[in-house]
Amino acid sequence: MLAVEKTVLILLAAGKSERFGDIGSKLDQPFLGKSLGLHVAVALEAMPFQDRVAIVDGAAIDYSPHGFTQIRNHDRTKGMSHSLHLGVTYAREVGAEAICVALADMPRVTAAHIHRLFDATTDAGSVVASSDGVEPKPPAIFGHAHFDVLMSLEGDAGARDMVKRGRHVVTNAAELIDVDTRDQLERLRALVHAPEALTRVGTRRLG
Repeated sequence: MLAVEKTVLILLAAGKSERFGDIGSKLDQPFLGKSLGLHVAVALEAMPFQDRVAIVDGAAIDYSPHGFTQIRNHDRTKGMSHSLHLGVTYAREVGAEAICVALADMPRVTAAHIHRLFDATTDAGSVVASSDGVEPKPPAIFGHAHFDVLMSLEGDAGARDMVKRGRHVVTNAAELIDVDTRDQLERLRALVHAPEALTRVGTRRLG
């Protein structure tokens, strides 16, 4: 089994937020009293990763108080794969044996689920991803045997094909919700009875 202590957590937080509208970064939107993009960082704070790196651009969130080195993606036009390249390069520099890739726009991911992903790993050739029972998706763990392939990926597809061929750990679909649009964020707020949802309902009624 791959060890958390020899794994670098890569938090991808440099998305273009194009589907969310002209609001800057969706990761700065409030959710349960903190920025949407901060939830995953906080949820995994107690896990003993070897190191943590956040690939950022555009959001106002500062991940450094939560143990992250921040690396700016200066060319988001190259897609998610470029952010992944930056993260893998960092992991190699610190001698990591594996990486755990998480997305900052998935605010419901738990440490318990990440531990289950590690339980499903075997060795340096492991690829273990999350699943809602329908399709595989992040968070995902990659052993260092795949670092060269990850560095060769291009565009927004990222490691999608590798994830499909890997092992999948099923969890509650609500834990793997990712927020790409305003409607998705509003539905998530309503699902968890977030105070932001109640505020918005009250504002609409007053109007």
